[in-house]
Amino acid sequence: MRDNAKQLNIVMLGHKRIPSREGGIEIVVEELSTRMAALGHRVTCLNRRGSHVSGEQFNTKNTSLYKGVHVRTVWALDKRGLAAMTASITGAIAAAFGKFDVVHFHAEGPCAMLWLPKLFKKRCIATIHGLDHRRAKWGRFARTYILLGEKCAARFADEIIVLSHGVQQYFKETYGRDTVLIENGVSRGIGRAADQISQNFGLAKDSYILFLGRLVPEKGPHYLIDAFKMVKTDKKLVIAGGSSDTQEFAQQLKAQAADDDRILFTGFVQGQILEELYSNAYLYVLPSDLEGMPLSLLEAMSYGCCCVTSDIEECTAVTQSHGVSFEKGNVSLLAQTLQMLCDDPQKVESVKAGAADFITDRYNWDRVTKKTLELYQ
Repeated sequence: MRDNAKQLNIVMLGHKRIPSREGGIEIVVEELSTRMAALGHRVTCLNRRGSHVSGEQFNTKNTSLYKGVHVRTVWALDKRGLAAMTASITGAIAAAFGKFDVVHFHAEGPCAMLWLPKLFKKRCIATIHGLDHRRAKWGRFARTYILLGEKCAARFADEIIVLSHGVQQYFKETYGRDTVLIENGVSRGIGRAADQISQNFGLAKDSYILFLGRLVPEKGPHYLIDAFKMVKTDKKLVIAGGSSDTQEFAQQLKAQAADDDRILFTGFVQGQILEELYSNAYLYVLPSDLEGMPLSLLEAMSYGCCCVTSDIEECTAVTQSHGVSFEKGNVSLLAQTLQMLCDDPQKVESVKAGAADFITDRYNWDRVTKKTLELYQ
């Protein structure tokens, strides 16, 4: 169905590339851009040059048109800490000189160049997916550039979209800047039997606890490994995900887990294996110190998982009464929580009940798209 409002020429940048599951931003950009294109808007996504963060084997074939979205590749220096910065410069130049009505920047760092298309009278929207300058993986230079992007967004963006009340309050207190809360969406997960995960990893339904996400310090997989070692259970711990400029941290995790043969690393996953992992997990655990709005948590709930998260607002606001939380960074409390749930399958079933209905009713990509287009107009 086509939108009756003015048809817009929109460009999005700040993501790595679409189609891709390299991170939550890529999922958001794909979901929004393809829906906007289906409504009759012309949408261009500026993909970053380079390989998939988890390895060239995950690269997809370059295409100029994806589900109605025009895809262009902008140059980037393929080095840690510099790829996003250089892509934001070349992307902003392309956006400034293109015939676009709206330029939509995603993430804080790329917003350091938001002033350029604004100088050319473009309507500029920024989505702050999280306070990225607080992420542990960045060095001083990258962190300074990301913080510059945050300040540019606060000063120059026509509208700023945030994903949580915490970030909304941060912008108000730090910059006196009003923002618009538009949370992410999710589609209902379709359950799959344990087929490929059985063949590849020896996993059966309810035989494992799942962590699924980028292997970065702020998501807390190191807490989970330490906690799981204290748990008396025959279940496995599956760590699913690739690194993101954090190969050294990923190696540290594997060394940390080496003395427990119940812990399994799958590497980056997508497609049917990803769906099977969500569908058959006994528990899904996200022990993050810092989040924007965790799409993997929304996805896990959409598959009806029993979700265990740290008690940060960005997680508990999503799960509400349909999840279990523990004090952020408290390994012993996480271990106690996991032990309790491993020993009480009925508790797990009660947490799972209604989770998928709750999350898919509350978080809807079509509503997110509608609200975002209203800001564009």
